[in-house]
Amino acid sequence: MKFSIQSRRDAQSNELMELAKTYLQDFGLTYDEETPEIVVSIGGDGTLLHAFHRYAHLLDQVAFVGIHTGHLGFYADWKPSELEKLVLSIAKKDFNVVEYPLLEVKVEHHNAESNTYLALNEATVKSPDVTLVMDVELNGNQFERFRGDGLCVSTPSGSTAYNKALGGAIIHPTLAALQVTEIASINNRVFRTVGSPLILPAHHHCVLRPVNEQNFNMTVDHLQITQGDVKAIAFNVANEKVRFARFRPFPFWERVHESFVANE
Repeated sequence: MKFSIQSRRDAQSNELMELAKTYLQDFGLTYDEETPEIVVSIGGDGTLLHAFHRYAHLLDQVAFVGIHTGHLGFYADWKPSELEKLVLSIAKKDFNVVEYPLLEVKVEHHNAESNTYLALNEATVKSPDVTLVMDVELNGNQFERFRGDGLCVSTPSGSTAYNKALGGAIIHPTLAALQVTEIASINNRVFRTVGSPLILPAHHHCVLRPVNEQNFNMTVDHLQITQGDVKAIAFNVANEKVRFARFRPFPFWERVHESFVANE
């Protein structure tokens, strides 16, 4: 089996990376940064996001697993003290693969080719200078004209990230859906938005159409992108899925409880 390691690059993470690399090679696994079959992320959820985008072109053949060197994360659920146990499980191929849905973001331009991105957590659209004004279409029909700071479109596995901070719902990551959440919308006697997160199933889609000609600041997970000459931005549940190596049960709602409810 071929493996690669993504480190957060702090001292502890780098030390664990070297140990993991040595241990796995001692078990006969091959270190391969180009075409790995399993990617070990050492750091936090942000580190795994970097690993995901690094290997987004290999999603049908690569599985991810995370070791957290900070707070417990939703993607990094192994402790540093469990490194040897994890290495042994990888070497024995003692794991199952679970798949979670992703978000496809397609930016259409008036005078250029479209750009397509995949998000593991979410994508956001904001205006750099003035209020964001976007027509929101659902399944080809006009739904509302949004005015505010921006919009966040998240995956189910990303619903516990920025989406939750905006007041969005937490969705179980096995559900094939996307969620559209407002960022500081303007609601008064003149302007109206639905004022609530929208959860769309996989066969639905959302399109944003600019009302004014302007540049937009977009994020796709940790990536920051400035878009100009935008005709439309389309969001769909992607055909591709992210694959995680699951070595032991760790129920999603238990993760939610430990992250947001349980006392230290």
